[in-house]
Amino acid sequence: MDDPIESAELLAFTRTVEARSLSRAALELRVPRATIGRRLQRLEQRLGVRLLRRTTRSLVLTDAGEALYRSARVALDAVRQAEESVRRKDEGVRGALRVAVPPFTSPHFHALITDFVARYPEVKLELQFSTQHVDLQRGAFDVALRGTSALEPGLVARVLARSTLIAVAAPVYLERAGTPRTPRDLRQHACLLSFTRGELAQTHWADRKGKQVQVAGNIASNDLHFLANAAVEGRGIAYLPLPHVQPALDDGRLLQVLKGSLETITQMAVVYVEREFLAPQVRAFVDAVVRFAREHPDALWPTPPARRTSRAPAKRR
Repeated sequence: MDDPIESAELLAFTRTVEARSLSRAALELRVPRATIGRRLQRLEQRLGVRLLRRTTRSLVLTDAGEALYRSARVALDAVRQAEESVRRKDEGVRGALRVAVPPFTSPHFHALITDFVARYPEVKLELQFSTQHVDLQRGAFDVALRGTSALEPGLVARVLARSTLIAVAAPVYLERAGTPRTPRDLRQHACLLSFTRGELAQTHWADRKGKQVQVAGNIASNDLHFLANAAVEGRGIAYLPLPHVQPALDDGRLLQVLKGSLETITQMAVVYVEREFLAPQVRAFVDAVVRFAREHPDALWPTPPARRTSRAPAKRR
């Protein structure tokens, strides 16, 4: 029976995939670039398959590489969990923590992050503000804050805040295209589409009873702020969280359509990979966000679109 694959080879492989560069992987692992190359070569020779297609500009996973990466991440995480399970309980919260969050601009949320770092100075926090739907299973991030109603298998979600998705449009759009009377009427309208799991443009919206309503449009984005502004500008009908559009509803820039029929509950959750032994820094961050949500639930939704003010033309000199 062959000896098991060395963990150093798996680590070199997974770090190269995540860094998308042999040089960056070598820097992170603090070994020469040539060492990373030799470990990858040994791994491919041992398995008898090509794992990475390497060019001068990019690294691309093969199908075999994709399969190995997912299994290798599980194996390496298990080793890390085993180490954490036997550490002294009085050991402080420390280590790397990679977090992905939507583009919040709330000063309360920013204060949460700086207070967390001040409380745990030995945590190395990497915080990405992005609308990208990151894949937590691949290990590039430890935690994500995500507006979601469904989860991939193997993930845990602690709900932070709930809201209602409503359909909205600008008066100028409804004057031009007409007001839909039933969800089926959306087939004749330009819909402003979000992404499903951050990857594919929506083709359906869920109504109040959970029934899927077919929709289509020529604008799709994973940025809710962009979609709200597009709706305000009369580009179509958007389906967005109520806190995000409430100011525009209050001042008449947007009107709710299909009230009572096209509405559904959405939630903001802190999401992480299900593990028996959760890293102390991950647990500390999750607990901090949960406490924060009890005090500032409205700070967990994207910033509403600002009302535009007209500009006076510049005077000629």
